[in-house]
Amino acid sequence: MSEEPELSDILDILSDEYARDILAATSVKPMSAQQLANRCEMSKPTVYRRVEQLQEHDLIEEQTKVQTSGNHYKVYAATLSGFSLELDEGRFEVSVSRSHAESFPGQDESDTADRFKKMWEHL
Repeated sequence: MSEEPELSDILDILSDEYARDILAATSVKPMSAQQLANRCEMSKPTVYRRVEQLQEHDLIEEQTKVQTSGNHYKVYAATLSGFSLELDEGRFEVSVSRSHAESFPGQDESDTADRFKKMWEHL
């Protein structure tokens, strides 16, 4: 996505608990749909629907995990690194910061989840 998304689109996706759980989990390490379903306690179809929505807004990326056995599979990694909302002279301005998943080593999952929760509560 080359231009910033509409405010309503970003708020819609971030208001969804499943999408936030997926973002939090994949900000720690890339995870498969099955891993996400287990970790976030949701069905695989729910995971795939939310991943598709997150991909539409470039908030998550798909990677291929290569196995020496030849059984390759897809994993998902969050690219969202920041979200800000400003009210300036009667207009809302949204800014979304993205990074490649590799730039999140060692990030604590509980910190990420807490930041999303606090961000959402303050909107």
